[in-house]
Amino acid sequence: MKKKTYVIGHRNPDTDSIASAIAYAELKRLLGEDGTVAAMAGEPNPQTAYVLERLGIEPPLYLADVHPKVRDVLNRKPVTAGADLPMMQALELFHRNNIRVLPVVDAAGKPSGIVSLLKLSEKYLLTGKDRMRGVNTSLRSLAISLEGDFLCGAPCDDHEHLHLFIGAMEQESFSARIDGYPPESLLIITGDRRTIQLAGIEKGVRLLVVTGGLAVEKDLLTKAAELGVTVLSTPFDTATAAWLTRLSTPVGLFAETNFERIGVGEPLSHLKLKLLHSGEPAVIVVEEDGTLAGIATKSSLLAPIPSSLILVDHNELGQAVHGADELEIREVIDHHKLGNSHTNQPVTFITAPVGSTCTLVAGLYRHEGVELAPSFAALLLAGILSDTVILKSPTTTNRDRETVLWLEQLAGLDHGEFGKEIFAACSGLAGYGTPEKVITTDFKVFTGSSARFGVGQVEVIGFDEFFAMREELKGALAELKQREGLDLAGLMVTDIYTETTLFLVEGKKELAHVMGYPQVEAHLYELKGVMSRKKQMVPHLLQVLEKI
Repeated sequence: MKKKTYVIGHRNPDTDSIASAIAYAELKRLLGEDGTVAAMAGEPNPQTAYVLERLGIEPPLYLADVHPKVRDVLNRKPVTAGADLPMMQALELFHRNNIRVLPVVDAAGKPSGIVSLLKLSEKYLLTGKDRMRGVNTSLRSLAISLEGDFLCGAPCDDHEHLHLFIGAMEQESFSARIDGYPPESLLIITGDRRTIQLAGIEKGVRLLVVTGGLAVEKDLLTKAAELGVTVLSTPFDTATAAWLTRLSTPVGLFAETNFERIGVGEPLSHLKLKLLHSGEPAVIVVEEDGTLAGIATKSSLLAPIPSSLILVDHNELGQAVHGADELEIREVIDHHKLGNSHTNQPVTFITAPVGSTCTLVAGLYRHEGVELAPSFAALLLAGILSDTVILKSPTTTNRDRETVLWLEQLAGLDHGEFGKEIFAACSGLAGYGTPEKVITTDFKVFTGSSARFGVGQVEVIGFDEFFAMREELKGALAELKQREGLDLAGLMVTDIYTETTLFLVEGKKELAHVMGYPQVEAHLYELKGVMSRKKQMVPHLLQVLEKI
């Protein structure tokens, strides 16, 4: 399976996050890394959706989580057996394929049992009077194992418990030996010993096996037919025939029907628990329709995961797609504060205090000398203009400004007009659908030394719509704060023209005394000149929460 690398932003992606993922994945592919795929950990917000449609660019692959699944480590070429396969042929499958577990499947390909080589050996080698003599088989399975021909009677698929005797002594001694057993349970193996053959037929045994391919006299076959005795001829000698007879048991009779199973789409962690705590050597893996997909053993847990991640526009696992901590993180490209955990291997980590991750990605195109297509230049331009609020945010750097000038030439766009178009197209709060969507579409959680808080942000043109729905937004904030166990939950509503933010917040009562900005009304503050969550709002809240 070819390994894939997903370039992906944070869970509540904005235009910068999705644009940088798409553009960087494209750069990787242009540099020869064909397995690189752009992805997103959440649905695009209205602004991002507008930009992608405007530029004719498909949204990236949506990944709700990247937890490794059972299918990621599964060998989908399992060796299987039907329930009627003789044990001898099953042992050949074990040996030829170097396997320890053999699933038994029905005609539809669904698993009905599992046979392990260890348990099969234990059952076969167990001693005891009946175990050494008893044979569970069918006449058809026995004929297959002995490569035999029916001289009298016919094959039957019914499973029977037979008692095996070798006719290698005088007739009187042999007859005394088999007395006490029901005739219909007797399986007699002998050579060209007429007296033994006749004694068995007259007793009405279930099956008489004549070895060496030797002929059976016609009058004996006639008598066998009259008494309902099946006669089978095998080319093998008596010793070999006895051994093969014991190996003729259909493998389905040895199968464990209470076995561990798991679906291909279940998390790999579930498989690990089953393998480590069930005591079973293997777990049956099934497709969604219940058919066999493969066999998972403890060695499956050592198989390499066929996917890895490149994180863009974030570096904290708390903001990353669910399951990111279980995959290899190959690279990080970000412009936020560092909050990443340790990694098992060295990674490429590109970070700088710029206004947009797209600025860094554009710089990588220039560094590699790779030509940017106009549509991708426009996409990166949109990401920068969105994150820097058309270069008005205090996070904007000269590097952002210089990159914008370069990109607008490649895209054939005026950055000022393009930026106004982007914000004007999606400035209304109604486009988000619900108050909760307004808050959570671009909501990030932060952890300080004394508190855990979350802040969402939306850009608008004028505050009329916000004031019309502030009560609904306040209620949604309160629910989110309680659900996520936050000390504070807030929403920045930023007017890109007046460069003013109204901050609606649910937190502690003491907040009003230490907020440091004018309080418009309960739970609402006016922050003139504040446009950046990263550079202005979050650092301020960290200081405020320290005082409470």
